[in-house]
Amino acid sequence: MERKPCALLLKFPGTNCDTETARALEAVGFVTEILPISALKPETLVGVSLVVMSGGFSYGDYIVSGRIASLVMEEKLGDTLREFRDNGGYVLGICNGFQILSQLGLLPPGSLVPNTIGRFQCQWVRLENRARKSPYLCHLPEEFELPIANVEGRLVTSDPAEAEGYVKDGAAALLYADDVNGSFSRIAGLQDETGRVLGLMPHPERFLYRRNHYDPDWDEIPDSEGSEWGSGYLMFRSLYQAITEGEKNQAEDLTSTAHTPPSLPV
Repeated sequence: MERKPCALLLKFPGTNCDTETARALEAVGFVTEILPISALKPETLVGVSLVVMSGGFSYGDYIVSGRIASLVMEEKLGDTLREFRDNGGYVLGICNGFQILSQLGLLPPGSLVPNTIGRFQCQWVRLENRARKSPYLCHLPEEFELPIANVEGRLVTSDPAEAEGYVKDGAAALLYADDVNGSFSRIAGLQDETGRVLGLMPHPERFLYRRNHYDPDWDEIPDSEGSEWGSGYLMFRSLYQAITEGEKNQAEDLTSTAHTPPSLPV
């Protein structure tokens, strides 16, 4: 029987999208566990394929969004999360999770600051897929839609040219098709150099099925599985298939190595 990959969702005080995110991951095949941050230990990541930080307002965003959560994670895990990534694990941060990953330094340098309108922003946005080979985005078209819901969702860098560099070198996995919140170079999501860590401000867990969002001007997504699926489903399904195929290939390599007879001395 084929093993299903395990996704671990970390829940901080103020996280409020964990249930929806778990439902989305389970819909595409993941076995999921929601873990309170108080129970997190380095050994918790053993056997886990994907670590997820969902949306919300961790610790009330009382200092800077994601800052307290990142300090708690550093105290509990040290370098374990980086080692997890380096050993082939995947890390996803959605909205507040994106803010936490940025604070942890697992993504290219940048800060998520208040939107230019100065208040909570909740709307559907059109996105440009700039990482068509990403394990998270390979099943998505060049342009698609997801909803945003944040106060501090504007990505800024120390210099606007740095953000432009992210677009050119592929670190900017997602761009807003329009300037919705003042993000430098319209960046909506960043990936690290391995491609296994992704942070994005839009909420894929809120668009699993086409019935979740009706736009008469939006063409049907070309999807071999049918037109009932929303962009969020396709994103999670992309990742599920990337992980399962990777683990299958790794298992086959180990089996092949185990059955290779030792070479004889010359």
